Amino acid sequence: MQLKFSQDIKFLLLRLAEQPLSLGDVLAETSERGFSVVITLLVLPFLFPVPPGLTGPFGGACLILSAQMALGRRSPWLPKKIATYKFPRSFTQVILKNLQKVTRILEKITRPRLAKVAEHPLTWRINGFCISWLAILLILPIPLTNPIPPVGILLLAVATVESDGLLMSVGYVFTVLTTLLFGFIFYALWMAPSLLPHFFH
Repeated sequence: MQLKFSQDIKFLLLRLAEQPLSLGDVLAETSERGFSVVITLLVLPFLFPVPPGLTGPFGGACLILSAQMALGRRSPWLPKKIATYKFPRSFTQVILKNLQKVTRILEKITRPRLAKVAEHPLTWRINGFCISWLAILLILPIPLTNPIPPVGILLLAVATVESDGLLMSVGYVFTVLTTLLFGFIFYALWMAPSLLPHFFH
């Protein structure tokens, strides 16, 4: 089954391979689906090894878009500096290869389901809130955690485009589990200074 989201992204990335395309151009091409499409483009690289320095700008742009969803906006907006950002050609080729792997998996598990969840008036805002929270966790400078929040973000972004209430529910559970994991990490870091002296006795 060919997904709407994968059709959008494949089309855009093929265009990116031919000529530079800004995030603003992507939003203009995809209308309301632009929220999820651009969010997917922004977080997809973090599922694989990425060059340092991308977490802040990509995570920040994801946070800006998802916060608008949480506020109920249906027309996406990005600051001019971010909207005019163009993906480098070499980086685009890497995304294209990785997208093929992710799309093959998603096309097997995603379809319109649980309409009561997917079409509920508050679902759009809830998805935006969860993606925003996961984007904040992504931005935090904690080693080895970069690939974790993007999984939840990707699940929710794709589920939003495809009206897949079941996948949304999985995304909500993943968001809770990720929050608990980061809570444990914060607690461990907070306790570390008081525990360190015991290791030297």
